[in-house]
Amino acid sequence: MIKLLRSNIDWYIVGALIPILAFSLLTIHSFTDQTDGLAFRQTIWIGISFLLMFTLSSLDFRFFRRSHVIITLYGLAVAFLMSVLALGFVAKGAKSWISLGGLFSIQPVELVKLVLILLLAKYFSRRHIEIAHIKHIIVSAIYAGILVFLVILQPDFGSALTLMAIWFGMVLVSGISKKHLAMVFLIGMITFAGLWNFGFKEYQKARIINFIHPLADIRGSGYNAYQAMVTVGSGQITGKGIGYGTQSRLRFLPEYQTDFIFAAFSEEWGFVGVIILFILYAIIIGRILMWSMRGETNFEILYGVGLAIFFMVHLTINIGMNIGIMPVTGIPIPFMSYGGSHLLTEFVGLGILMGMRKYSRTTHKDLLQNEFVGS
Repeated sequence: MIKLLRSNIDWYIVGALIPILAFSLLTIHSFTDQTDGLAFRQTIWIGISFLLMFTLSSLDFRFFRRSHVIITLYGLAVAFLMSVLALGFVAKGAKSWISLGGLFSIQPVELVKLVLILLLAKYFSRRHIEIAHIKHIIVSAIYAGILVFLVILQPDFGSALTLMAIWFGMVLVSGISKKHLAMVFLIGMITFAGLWNFGFKEYQKARIINFIHPLADIRGSGYNAYQAMVTVGSGQITGKGIGYGTQSRLRFLPEYQTDFIFAAFSEEWGFVGVIILFILYAIIIGRILMWSMRGETNFEILYGVGLAIFFMVHLTINIGMNIGIMPVTGIPIPFMSYGGSHLLTEFVGLGILMGMRKYSRTTHKDLLQNEFVGS
């Protein structure tokens, strides 16, 4: 087992994860008297996540190259999202959670994001030369669009935005012409206009308006974003110290253990702490991209790139809404926000990547031979 862990686990990633997770627990623990032992429960989720990542790192994931395996996963993802609409319960304005025996709840859309990465990696790995044909962009958009539509019905526009960003990012790295890129932007603008008129609820429109005019309604719909910006700024250079974040402790900052944990962390650790946090995230994403480039086939390359896009999208949206440059969407920051669903998904994604290391190559054979992945 020790030999297996040494060969498969990327200890640079683990070394960067541990302080990020510690930052999360310290920030949550600062408010133990108000959060009913959330730090303890998060510690349990972290332990389960590490165990799952170590287990997955020992598996051979070449079976994911088989079309019927990916289609089965996609079918299960659609079924899970449909079950949420039928059996889920409403939390924070969205019916996106399923209760399992009343003990804990899961948010299936988090795992669906990983399934979309695997699906697009499989699809584009066979068609990376033919991607210039518009039909492949349309087909991949339909696959992603079905998932996005089911998520919008919940409605969870933050997760829908993440799914669209994953699709768009993977289309870009797969090779898209400028003409088709302009077409994608046009379709995106038309879709947004349709959602604004027929899809968005009033509170979601208010969040977008507050994004454009952040100080328009700081006592109402813009309160969360305004308080997050104040909290981040109050940390200044070195922060107020662990447990001394007044904006969080006095409950001026809402959802400080989930959506706005970055703001709570910034208040306690300051600019110096934020720089350290960014360096740790850069190490993780850099190592993911490094291993993706050593993938045996285009499938492994695209999966790794898709996973990096997944983390970068979450980081960009969450940090952006904490500092007032993105609308508030409820997207968690990787490895820090409280919750088990997103944490398990992130570690599963890393576990699959590390499992692919067993058959990685120093020089990628597709770059040399320009050949397609076999099914």
